[in-house]
Amino acid sequence: MGYGTITAHSLMGLEARGTLFVSPGLESYDGMIIGEHSRDTDLDVNPVKAKELTNIRSVNKDENVKLSPPRLMTLEEAIGYVASDELIEVTPKTIRLRKRCLDVTKRKSQSKRAKE
Repeated sequence: MGYGTITAHSLMGLEARGTLFVSPGLESYDGMIIGEHSRDTDLDVNPVKAKELTNIRSVNKDENVKLSPPRLMTLEEAIGYVASDELIEVTPKTIRLRKRCLDVTKRKSQSKRAKE
């Protein structure tokens, strides 16, 4: 995953994998929960991946991307949704879900240790 602004181009490819919790234009960071995967496993993705612009492609094609509206949660819904390895961030403007450990490699090593 990466730091930066979430793009519609990257969310278009992720939308088929499950329900999204974010919309294009939001700032993202490592460990932020972007959506709910259709399977039970966690999936690390890059929502800030930008579209490569060449002389063949047009910038205007990005405007034609149709995304379903994100699933926005209230605080009560987020409390009911959160798992043991996740946290809820409450700011004046948003309610976000994130992983307890933000680093991907540390999360994977912790999950392997828990299985043993």
